[in-house]
This record gives sequence, C-alpha cells and structure tokens, in this order.
Amino acid sequence: MAESADIPSNQRFDTLRQQVRSAVIWRSGTQFLGQLVTWGSTFLVIRILSPQDYGLFAMTQVVLALLNMLNGYGLASAVIQRPHVDKRLKRQLFGLLVLLNFGLGLAQVLMAPLAAAYFRQPIVADLLRVQALLYVATPFIAFPYALLARSMDFKGQAQANLASATLGAIVSLIGAFSGWGVWTLIAAPMALFWSRAIIMTWLARSLMWPSFDFRGAGDVVRFGGLMATSQLFWFLQSQADVFIAGRHLDPHTLGLYTTALFLTQVFVAKFLPTLNDVAFSAYARIQDDAAAMGAAFAKSSRIVMVAAMPFYAGLAVTAEPLVHVVLGEKWLEAAPLVRVLAIAMPFMTLQTLFAPATNARGLPGIAARLGAVGGILLPIAFVIGVQFGVTGLTIAWVSVWPLYLAITARRSLREVGLTAPALARAIAPPVLAGLAMAAIVALVDAGLPPVTPVSRLAVLIGTGALAYGGWLALFARDTLAELIAFVRRRD
Repeated sequence: MAESADIPSNQRFDTLRQQVRSAVIWRSGTQFLGQLVTWGSTFLVIRILSPQDYGLFAMTQVVLALLNMLNGYGLASAVIQRPHVDKRLKRQLFGLLVLLNFGLGLAQVLMAPLAAAYFRQPIVADLLRVQALLYVATPFIAFPYALLARSMDFKGQAQANLASATLGAIVSLIGAFSGWGVWTLIAAPMALFWSRAIIMTWLARSLMWPSFDFRGAGDVVRFGGLMATSQLFWFLQSQADVFIAGRHLDPHTLGLYTTALFLTQVFVAKFLPTLNDVAFSAYARIQDDAAAMGAAFAKSSRIVMVAAMPFYAGLAVTAEPLVHVVLGEKWLEAAPLVRVLAIAMPFMTLQTLFAPATNARGLPGIAARLGAVGGILLPIAFVIGVQFGVTGLTIAWVSVWPLYLAITARRSLREVGLTAPALARAIAPPVLAGLAMAAIVALVDAGLPPVTPVSRLAVLIGTGALAYGGWLALFARDTLAELIAFVRRRD
C-alpha cells in the first residue's frame, strides 16, 4: 500500500474499482456455488434430522459464539487496515492467534459442564468438548485470510471456501444417512474448518514460526481489542435469543425457532459477510477521502438492498409453501416464525453494512459502542418477548431492529461521508420494488385455487420475479442499469 500515495488519485481509484469488482465476483460467485452445495446438503439433512437435534446444536453455538468473539479475527483486521506490515509483525500476529485460540479451546472444555447444566441437557457437554478442536484450526484460517485480504487477493480465499464447503457438505450427508443424529452437525463444521485451514495456509504461503514477543505490536492489539469488543457485543445481539430461549423452550420448539432464523438469515449471514470483507478492504484504501467513502457506501448499500429485498419480501409472503417444500411437513410449525422474522431482516442487513466502513476509517470504537447499544436493546426485547412463547420471541426482532438501525445510522453516517436523506434516496428503489412485489404476490396467492405446495411455490416465485424485475424496469431504470453495468464490469 505504501506506493499508492505516488499514483494519481483517479488512476488509483480506477485500479481499486477493478480490484473490488474482481473480488466481489470471485467471492460472490464462489460463495454462491459453495452455498448451492451447502444448501443442497443442509436442506436434505434438515429433512432427515429432527428439530430436537437442531435445538441441541443451537445450545452449543451460544458457547462457541461467545468464545469466538475472542479468536483474533479483529487482530487480522488490524493488519489489513495498517498501511505498512513487516515480517516481524506477521509473526507476532500468528503468535497472538495461536495463543488466543489454544486458550479458547481449553476454556470451552472447562465450560462444557456448566453449559450442559444451564440448558439441562447433559449431551451438550460432550458436543462442546469435541467442538473445541475447531479453535486449533482457526489460526491457520485467520492468518492467511489477513494476508490475502490485505493484498485484495480474494481468489485464493474463494477457492478455499468452495473446496471446504463441498467437503463439509459431503460429511454432513454421510452423517445424516448413517444415523449420526446431532453429531452430524458437529462433524460437518469440523471437516469444513480443517480443510479450509490447510488450503488457505497453502495458498497464502503463510506457514511460519509464530512469535510470542509482542513488543511493538501494541497498536495492533488495541485495534484488535476494539474490534473484539464490537464482536463481543455482537454476540449479545446474535446469541441472546437462544441463550434466553434455551431456558424457556424445549429443544423441539427451540429447533423450530433456530431453523426459521436460519432460513431468514441466509442472506445476511451467508452472503453479506463476504461482501463486507471486500468492502472493508476497499474502504481502507480510500479511508482519507470522505466524498469517495460516501459515494461508495451509498452504492454498496443500494446494490446490497437490490439483492436483499426480493429475498426477504419473498420469504414473508411464501413462508408456508416454502417451508413445506424445502424442509418438509414436519417443519410446518416454523412457517409463521419465518414470516415474522423476514420483516426484521432488511433492517438488520442495512445496519450490518456500517461497521466495515467505520472500522476502515480507523474508528472501531464506533462499532464497539453501537454494539454495546445492541447488546442492551436486543436482550431486553428477547426477555420480554419470550414470555409470550416462541411467537413473542420473533415479534421482538421486528420491534427492536428498526430502532437499532436508526441509532446506528445517526452515529455512523457522518463518519462515512453520507447524509440520511442521501442514504434513503440510494436504497428507496429496491425497497419500494420489494414492497410492491410482496403485495402483488400476496394478491396472487389469495386468488389461487387449491394446488400442491410445489405448484403454489413455483407460481408465487415466478410472479415475484416478474413483479420485482418489472417494477425496477419501469420505475428504477438507473438502479437496474447500475447493477447490470457492475456485473458486466463496465462501471
């Protein structure tokens, strides 16, 4: 990055634009292929396993999510954001990652009996002890990730992710058909993590002796600490519902809830992190140019919402036939939960876009403070909501996320060089198109005669695609043209 200061700004931004486009295409393309493989196996496994299996697995994820906040990915982000990185700092980063993750693995083994006692499920302890092996692989994923992302080389990451996702899918199918039950959900991530660690380490040529002499790395540790603090608050937001519900709901009902949440969060949990990885690296290159940052943030928000709105609106109006066809009849109780949760997801998606931009500006404290706000708002909402059962838990999502988005936007927009009206204008076309699509699909669904779930779903999906595309073509041609130009590498 050091030589970039000697390159004319227009040439530098043109080069960055090409790098971002290439990164998005590689990451998004392989992510899409990987998700097709993963979803194909996941939905088949869901049809085989029981809601109780997923409820037990969700209980273990509370502990993993908590400890993973400290796994050192924030340190990796600090290296991406720094203008200059030498070999000594790389070895220090690797040493920090090894030290942190081996300690986390030991901590999880020690915490396993406590978690099992809290959830009143003895098997949770055994599941957690085996999952502790995931931490051993983490340094060999996070370290090469930092090196590849710093150089904007997302091709290697994409290849590793696709290969490991395929292996994880294969293991999950073997486990499901072999009758492993809940252990299927443990074995598949294990195969995915370890294969990704091996492939990424090889592609990045990142294997080196770690250094445990951390003198001179204080700024990296501080930056990583703030990032970790932000992630810790994210844990409170993302896992508080399961932590709270695990004491109030039985494993079957908890499994229904977490599977409904999985469906509605497919975009924000599976695709958005990929785009945010690219965005963080790109924003870091233009962090001193407020106008460029604002324009980039507005454009990325608009493109993300173009993809997100039809997904969420479609889930809200096709929940019943979708669950019936994709998951099977035994999961139909999850359909009303999907319908409610889908309403909250656009707010969550937009809120999640802010952190990469403010972090890239060298201001991780903003995301950390906003994480603290979410870490207070969401658990309070979940505690209140769960008193009314699983439906109340889903309503809590819809109640709190618009407020949380408003607070985040108010604090972050100035730092990313954008105003609230400008952001509203940027995302208005896809939001209006999504709402119009939902209304049209709901009207068509109401007028359909009795048909099979597959036929009903096919008609509704076709109607939604035509309605959304038609609305953009009629009322948001500039947005549609921008998306097409981006995909064709002409913008």
